[in-house]
Amino acid sequence: MKRIIIVGAGIGGLIAGNLLTKKGHNVTIFEAYLTPGGYTAGFYRKGYYFESGAISFEDSASVCKAMKDIGLLDQIEFVKLKTRLVSEGLDGTPETYDDFKKILYAGFPADQANLDAFFFELDKLVALMENAGQPMPFLCNGFEMAKAILPYILNGPNWMKLSKQYGNMTTSDFAAKYFAKDTKLFRLFSRLGYPDMPAMFLGAALVAMFTDLWTVKGGMQSWADLLAEKFRKSGGNLRLNSYVDRIIVQNGIAAGVSCQNAIYAADYVIAAGDYKKIFLTLLDGQTPVPQALRDKISQAAVSEGVFTVYLGLNLSNDVLAETMKTPHVFGLEDKPGCDMNSTADEAFFSKAAVSLYSPSMINPRHAPPGKSSLMLQVVTPCRWMNNWGNSDREVYGQLKTKAMEAVIDNASRLVPGLKEWIGYQDAATPLTYERFTKNSDGASSAWSWNPNKKFYKSTLSVNIETPVKNLFIGSCWAMQIGGIPGALAAAYQCAKKIK
Repeated sequence: MKRIIIVGAGIGGLIAGNLLTKKGHNVTIFEAYLTPGGYTAGFYRKGYYFESGAISFEDSASVCKAMKDIGLLDQIEFVKLKTRLVSEGLDGTPETYDDFKKILYAGFPADQANLDAFFFELDKLVALMENAGQPMPFLCNGFEMAKAILPYILNGPNWMKLSKQYGNMTTSDFAAKYFAKDTKLFRLFSRLGYPDMPAMFLGAALVAMFTDLWTVKGGMQSWADLLAEKFRKSGGNLRLNSYVDRIIVQNGIAAGVSCQNAIYAADYVIAAGDYKKIFLTLLDGQTPVPQALRDKISQAAVSEGVFTVYLGLNLSNDVLAETMKTPHVFGLEDKPGCDMNSTADEAFFSKAAVSLYSPSMINPRHAPPGKSSLMLQVVTPCRWMNNWGNSDREVYGQLKTKAMEAVIDNASRLVPGLKEWIGYQDAATPLTYERFTKNSDGASSAWSWNPNKKFYKSTLSVNIETPVKNLFIGSCWAMQIGGIPGALAAAYQCAKKIK
């Protein structure tokens, strides 16, 4: 039996903790916040429930495998999330990739020739996902691994060919091959997924959006709570409100952590949180990390943050549904002049497309009787407006209010009369997310998705190893594109590594 300390009770830390207690190890999870979950968490305000980070996940095969392995699959209800796509000239809720194509052709008949050329290439990327539906091989062993890896082997030649062609091309570059910049279709296609993500992933993003996008009926916090309860019942020790201020290294080997002026020894430490803070803040001075690596970590780009407006509406779910049609409405089209790389554009939030998500349309218990909850989200430039006022609280408040008003104005075009129904409102900036999740710059999915800003050489590799012996990365930061699937992959790899 090994003594294992996990720093962070996000989805990666909770999954790793459960897998390791199941193997009979002595595991303690330290979580800085009052509740478990990290980016997979939620909260109540005035009787309204909101997600505090992720609102959905893809790769349901991997998620369900993890929950089954831990013995919780029958205790949680996942709900398929349909997404309504809206922009000028387009409004529909496609359930397949072919539906999506039909909606585009109907919305932009004058652009048929360009759409033909665009979809001719995109079809190849979508075809790579035809054998999807198996858990990630990283989660598997033996025959199960062979079964999971088979589609990748069969698609290997195709994957290599397309990866060479599109792996280092951004979605904006891909869209620019077929549509003039600042046209509606260019802005639409460059907006899909993360800003300037690899064009290679565009097919996967579309397939996931239409066929494999899920949420939790009880809310993400109920998922985290379920995993935490199972961990405790299995003999694990979950220490909430316990910020780890140092990872202790002795003779180049992780030996424990320091928390609230106490030292806790361990045979292994799993850092299930932000990679940058682990290496630049938490590791003590004796750590054998080369300066070149420290510099690389410090300079590495992270994924974009999100600005979220939380609204409690004096409006029933039924009435809200008449307008929204689906619980998730994805605004596709930014206005001309909207630039994700322009950190000094004070009017950014007036131009940016807004997405809507209503937790109470998924579960009426997420709002008081006769009322509804609504989240408005915009992906934001990193460190907008001198990082939201450069620590000046008055300027920060002004910027936050201005952004919130602009986002509500934009959402009012999709929900007419929205302002009249607001009974509660608040907002979270990337700095809010950084404060509660410790993710650098409020990164919403670990490292940058831009192929020209990669931290790892391979976009799809799982990198749990560190220069410190017995210190592993057990969060989504072990993969370039992170997310919930990345956190699961890291958790499983850590559990496999510790015998």
